[in-house]
Amino acid sequence: MNTATAGEPVLLSGGNPQIAKGYGDAPVQAYIAAMPGWKSDLGRRLDALIGETVPGVHKAVKWNSPLYGKDGESWFLSLHCFTKYVKVAFFRGAALQPMPPGASKSADTRYLDIRETDVFDEAQFVSWVKQASQLPGERL
Repeated sequence: MNTATAGEPVLLSGGNPQIAKGYGDAPVQAYIAAMPGWKSDLGRRLDALIGETVPGVHKAVKWNSPLYGKDGESWFLSLHCFTKYVKVAFFRGAALQPMPPGASKSADTRYLDIRETDVFDEAQFVSWVKQASQLPGERL
């Protein structure tokens, strides 16, 4: 585990920010600000796209990951930092068309891993977010 200077979040293994559990935009923005390097810019863009696609989206940080949902009790998407990529989890991703590329141990969940050198397909991401937000969320 990396140590942080006073007032800065600790980065856990893989560079994932350690942010206290909380509900609303503030803890999510704290997480995004603490994402290391290029990942912070990506986090801001993902957050903006989600907010534009799902007006009034509910946000929280649990288990050091931002969550996005429709009602504040169930969630359709999460973000998580790893050393070389940001993982987007679509909790009902198996129902999305086309399915996000990353398989999961959970039959319902699908992942999108975004690396610094990837060409990020915003239109496809927005389509997945819109579809995911219309499905029943995961209670976490």
